[in-house]
Amino acid sequence: MVNPSNPSSVKLNDKTLQKIADIANERPDLILLTDDVYGTFTDKFTSLAMLAPKNTILVYSYSKYFGATGWRLGVIAINEDNNFDRMIADLPEDTRERLSKRYSGISLDPANIKFIDRIVADSRAVALNHTAGLSTPQQIQMTLFSLLALLEGGKDYQENAKRIVRSRYRTLMENALTEPTIKEGDDSGAFYYVEINIQNLAASAHGEEFFNWMKLSMRLDFLVRLAEESGIVVMPGGGFDAPEWSLRVSLANLPESAYAEISSAINTTLAGYYQLFLNAK
Repeated sequence: MVNPSNPSSVKLNDKTLQKIADIANERPDLILLTDDVYGTFTDKFTSLAMLAPKNTILVYSYSKYFGATGWRLGVIAINEDNNFDRMIADLPEDTRERLSKRYSGISLDPANIKFIDRIVADSRAVALNHTAGLSTPQQIQMTLFSLLALLEGGKDYQENAKRIVRSRYRTLMENALTEPTIKEGDDSGAFYYVEINIQNLAASAHGEEFFNWMKLSMRLDFLVRLAEESGIVVMPGGGFDAPEWSLRVSLANLPESAYAEISSAINTTLAGYYQLFLNAK
């Protein structure tokens, strides 16, 4: 799971997380994979890896938090006392023999290679295990980021990062024709992305009849027209399992003034559709 989610940028509440953890703690064979990449942008974040550490594979990205997405600095973390190593040890003998053969080229004791080390080896088809992981410049960059987070200024950086994305969110939604998905003061929000539902926007501004016309006459056209007429490119929400008539705006990339322009362009594009609708009646 992705927590907080993408594109809605909302974290699971503590009750839901605890329910998942309770199930996992009763099921040692259950594997949980949690992507907490946007967690540092929320208030009072709790990772599933803290509640069900033996069952959980944690994925995190330094790149998002430190505004260096081009560096692709990601990490995978697994608790030292985990169920994955035990599950491997309990596999049928013939399966364990095949695995031992697979990793025999990188260890004198392949049967006892840790699960996390198997992941690293598999990332380079085992044979190129010696080249796995990050390059030296990337490791240095990650080390510097880690040091900043551990120093006194680390908390200040986090608060500033949260303040910046929230301010951009406020600017984007200030002139929106619909209510924001989540209120700015809601501590479940990460505000890294915004999901804007065009269906709700169109129906709220001009009625259901207008949106039904859009759906039949202008299918998949909104994002293209937005790009052509305003030069603004956003992602379709459907690619992230969001509603089909939705778009995703990232709040991590542009100056704050750009988000006022994005909001205005969305409204202008919608107004253009509405004029076409009136002309067609």
